[in-house]
Amino acid sequence: TQLGMGLVGVAYVLDEPSIGLHPVDNQRLIQSMTSLRDRGNSVLVVEHDPETMLAADTLLELGPGAGTQGGRLLFNGSPELCCMHKESRTGAYLSGRAKVERASPVLPARGVPFLTVHGASENNLQAVDARFPVGLLTVVCGVSGSGKSTLVNQILSRAAAWKLNRARQIPGNHKGVDGLEHFQRCIRVDQEPIGRSPRSNPATFTKLFDQLRSLFAKCPLSKIRGYGPGRFSFNVRGGRCERCEGDGVIQLDMQFLADVYVECPSCQGRRYNRETLDVRFKGLSIADVLDLTVSEAHKLFRKQPALARKLETLEAVGLGYLKLGQPAPTLSGGEAQRLKLSLELSKRSIGETLYILDEPTTGLHWDDIQRLLDLLLQLRDAGNTIVVIEHNLDLIRMADWLVELGPGGGEEGGQLVYEGDLKGLAKCKASATAAFV
Repeated sequence: TQLGMGLVGVAYVLDEPSIGLHPVDNQRLIQSMTSLRDRGNSVLVVEHDPETMLAADTLLELGPGAGTQGGRLLFNGSPELCCMHKESRTGAYLSGRAKVERASPVLPARGVPFLTVHGASENNLQAVDARFPVGLLTVVCGVSGSGKSTLVNQILSRAAAWKLNRARQIPGNHKGVDGLEHFQRCIRVDQEPIGRSPRSNPATFTKLFDQLRSLFAKCPLSKIRGYGPGRFSFNVRGGRCERCEGDGVIQLDMQFLADVYVECPSCQGRRYNRETLDVRFKGLSIADVLDLTVSEAHKLFRKQPALARKLETLEAVGLGYLKLGQPAPTLSGGEAQRLKLSLELSKRSIGETLYILDEPTTGLHWDDIQRLLDLLLQLRDAGNTIVVIEHNLDLIRMADWLVELGPGGGEEGGQLVYEGDLKGLAKCKASATAAFV
């Protein structure tokens, strides 16, 4: 629309426009943005895509870490200078000094059983037969609209959940799925929010909060006053602040505008009443503990094995900067997805699980992609099967097995272009991905 209007002197602000785009589509997007600039407009883009960064006139990098560890301007200048900047993590990857690398070797698909989808014909799929090796990391790629989500989310995921989890979602049109006998359960890890209210947070989602409440109930003052674990819940009456009902914030209805949350004037956002906050563990109240970052909490609870294990897993997925009580609506999609992965990793591994992820690298920097890859390989090495829909070239290069759909999008797609390892992809002339990897 904007290209057709031919406006001049406009400031365009785009937030990660490359999300969900294949490198082929991404090149068209970059051309569109540069044409807007060339007409006399200003284009400001929040982005992680390397091609977009290199096409920019000026790069601004914030960091050095995330959350409380970030928020500083690290670099402001041209992409060429960024590549030479010693302190820039982005420049290190753009210049090739740093790369996303595998922590464990590529596993060949020889001799392993396959999970096979037969005759997939939902939406634009044209009777596709696709194979996914059991116990390996498979990446499903292809241009936007080629049928990846239909094949994996609407058919494979639902068929597996129907049989293994007794879910009630009906799969899309297909003739059958072979190989589900190799699995005990199917888990789909997406970027949907972990909750939509301020009551939901990393501590409640990962079940850390249950263990924290039990720990505070064992404190000497709790025993004297007869407080049980329920006293330290902000979801029930007793220990919570009743003015905000344990939210820590009060919701203001703005009629035709979005609701606004303001800090509760009674508890100053601490969620609990004064009597509950009197109980302390190593000098900290339950509200103080919820205000700690994951890394700070890990140091505090290092002698509590159950708590330490969960906190260690959260650190492993790169969420050490998150506060335990951070409200769910303030978490990004990537953070929500890594929380879900950490929850799975903290459980006792039973193996034989099918994990399905839909573009997990969305909104992630290279450092975060490295952590994500390490996690996926850790799950694979524990005897699980990983199927990932992805456009990110680093993750495509690291796959054990590739399935590409295409050759185009919509009616021009829906066909199996290639399946096999990365070496074979380079020889596939019909592949739109081969030229980029």
